Amino acid sequence: MSGITQCRAPAALLLMLAASIALAQDFPARPIRLLTPTAPGGGLDVIARIIAPPLTDLLGKSVVVDNRPGASGAIAMELTANAAPDGYTLAIFSVSQVIYAEVNKTPYDMFRDFAPVAQVAAAPYLLAVSMQLPATSVAELIALAKANPDKLGYASSGVSTLQQLATELFASTAGIKLVHVPYKGVGAAFPDLISGRTALTISSAASLAGLLRSNHLRPLAVTTTQRTAMLPEVPTMIEAGMPGFVVTQWHGIVAPSATPRPLVERLQQAIARAVRQPDVKARLAVDGTEAVGSTPAQFAAHMRAEREKWLRAIKQAALSMQ
Repeated sequence: MSGITQCRAPAALLLMLAASIALAQDFPARPIRLLTPTAPGGGLDVIARIIAPPLTDLLGKSVVVDNRPGASGAIAMELTANAAPDGYTLAIFSVSQVIYAEVNKTPYDMFRDFAPVAQVAAAPYLLAVSMQLPATSVAELIALAKANPDKLGYASSGVSTLQQLATELFASTAGIKLVHVPYKGVGAAFPDLISGRTALTISSAASLAGLLRSNHLRPLAVTTTQRTAMLPEVPTMIEAGMPGFVVTQWHGIVAPSATPRPLVERLQQAIARAVRQPDVKARLAVDGTEAVGSTPAQFAAHMRAEREKWLRAIKQAALSMQ
């Protein structure tokens, strides 16, 4: 009897594999929802709306961007974690959501409850100030903050986001004190940044591009090791006197953890093809963003490396991300 059981086991596995492959071939049969944890106008929303149309063309069904801002992205991530693992609910997110889940109690685990699909893109962050602020360089901003401790507010899209962490690291390194002003998405901070009620932000180039083009914000430095083609005249933070200050924003897509592997691979292949299309790469490059399109395994490894990097940064800077 045991021999019969052993013979049946491989047969059952083969049937399951065949069913999964057939499922992937028929997928998708209806629209796919792409949950975005930021409000319209934020960096993630911009990326989502750039890649949704080519994904729609490649998959043959609509990819619908569904904005679910709030709780530093936790609302969208929880909805995705609890969704049916059938490939029809995905989330686009950034390193901010990885950081948030590590330093706050969430009903989901970023490495248990999601299946990494692909890293979509990587983008520089910018240190930018309101045009109302009398600072035209990083040095002038630091001097102004030292003369006005706890008076200059900085905008972020929420507590425990990369924007908060990057700005607090900047303040700690520079020896200044800033006031954190969290918003429900970077776009929600724009009116206060324009008016000068909030003095500065360190946010993705993509989310700030419109304000920069309309001269409502003044860029002081980029946070990558090299200057960006988007703003070639703007120095890096390293050039501006902040050695080793490097922050790269990245964007990726996950599915619920139990999503069948063939569906994950089908989605990854479509994402990789979409972001490598010349027109998509050109639209991303306008805001200094580079297309990636990595494999699920590569993206999983990248997520883990980024988690360790920022947890070390929090500990070294003795930051309270509450």
